[in-house]
Amino acid sequence: MDEEYDVIILGTGLTECMLSGILAVEGKKVLHMDRNDFYGGECASLNLTQLYQRFRNGAAPPEELGRDRDYNIDLIPKFLMEGEGLVKVLVYTDVIRYLEFNAIATSMVLCQGSIYKVPSTAAEALSSSLVGLLQKPRARTFFNFLKNWKEDDPKTHEGLDLNRDTMAKVYSSFSLNEDTQEFIGHAMALQLDDKYKARPARETCDRVIMYANSAARAMEGKRDSPYIYPLFGLGDLPQAFARLSAVYAGTFMLNTPVDEIVCSKDDGSFVGVRSGDQVAKAKIVIGDPSYFTSSVRKIGRVIRAICLLRSPIPSAKADSAQIILPQRQTGREHDIYITCLSEAQKICPKGCWIASVSTIAETSGDPKNEIAAALKLLGPIEQIFVSDSDVFEPVSDGTKTNVFISRSYDATSHFETVYEDVKDLYYRITGKDLVLQKRPPTA
Repeated sequence: MDEEYDVIILGTGLTECMLSGILAVEGKKVLHMDRNDFYGGECASLNLTQLYQRFRNGAAPPEELGRDRDYNIDLIPKFLMEGEGLVKVLVYTDVIRYLEFNAIATSMVLCQGSIYKVPSTAAEALSSSLVGLLQKPRARTFFNFLKNWKEDDPKTHEGLDLNRDTMAKVYSSFSLNEDTQEFIGHAMALQLDDKYKARPARETCDRVIMYANSAARAMEGKRDSPYIYPLFGLGDLPQAFARLSAVYAGTFMLNTPVDEIVCSKDDGSFVGVRSGDQVAKAKIVIGDPSYFTSSVRKIGRVIRAICLLRSPIPSAKADSAQIILPQRQTGREHDIYITCLSEAQKICPKGCWIASVSTIAETSGDPKNEIAAALKLLGPIEQIFVSDSDVFEPVSDGTKTNVFISRSYDATSHFETVYEDVKDLYYRITGKDLVLQKRPPTA
């Protein structure tokens, strides 16, 4: 360990492992350390014993739940959309060859007390009861506007500037009411709350286009949902990027305590990492917030509940599903997300389903009360494991100290925010935009 590297990475979460793989492919000498004896950090997949150690103070799991090896339970469950950035990284880096995916059976949304399937195409959306009769022609005009938009052709812009005009203005220009806005913004663009309406429309419009393109690919494959999920749990994602880093001579050290982040006494810039009596030196360090507690600030809390079920969610009746509870439907400020997986995804034994609920905490009371509306939809719950975790972000961009810190994982059920963090970190580290390229052959 007493060597010099180009970059030291602390923590094996997905963000850190993606950067480890990308930088190693670019020829950087990478040392990757984790205090845990497993990959994934806060986005790890745990077996049954590990789950009970974490949430039940080490109590033994009930024998009727079955064997440890049959469980791969995500601490932070998320789905991938076929057209999203992370999938592009998996393909371009060829990391996808280390993984096998399963299609999520259905995506659904709560509306006026009932659960509806989220349409997979614009045509299906226009026939759905989620869009009112009088709103259908207006929604059709909006979808056609996005379909025909060309950045270099002002004639297709209809007087709108997506980089400047807010999403609220775009909605208003097409006379879309609150119900249609909720469907587009929350069920298709997967916005966590309504704050997006005050931001430039580009972000949401790009997400709607990504959803439409992903749904089109799913339809070509005769699937009802644009979402996919890696077999054996999300923990395999960071491991796959770790393999990529190792192929390009990245060094990994698990179960290695980080005793000190060594910085220069002169200007506070990063010098190295001490573990015991050994010090590894590098030009820069990247890590998750848990390694830099004095350099991050709390920006909120996320409530998550892992629920073991003996039957599928009644409203879904499928081996896997996503259900979105938009904020307006539950009287909250943030959406609630439900993911449900089963034996089909190799994360639990036959006759068992794992449902997870997540949202942004809005009160200091019992977390279960904040997700009560979602828990009611799950049916009988055999076991429930609830966590209330702080969310952190770095207090600075790291360019002065060469200490680059990732953001905590949010409450959403998708990976777009993770990919945005990876791109942001890469730019701050290298001064360049992340451009996806096919990886070069190894020697």
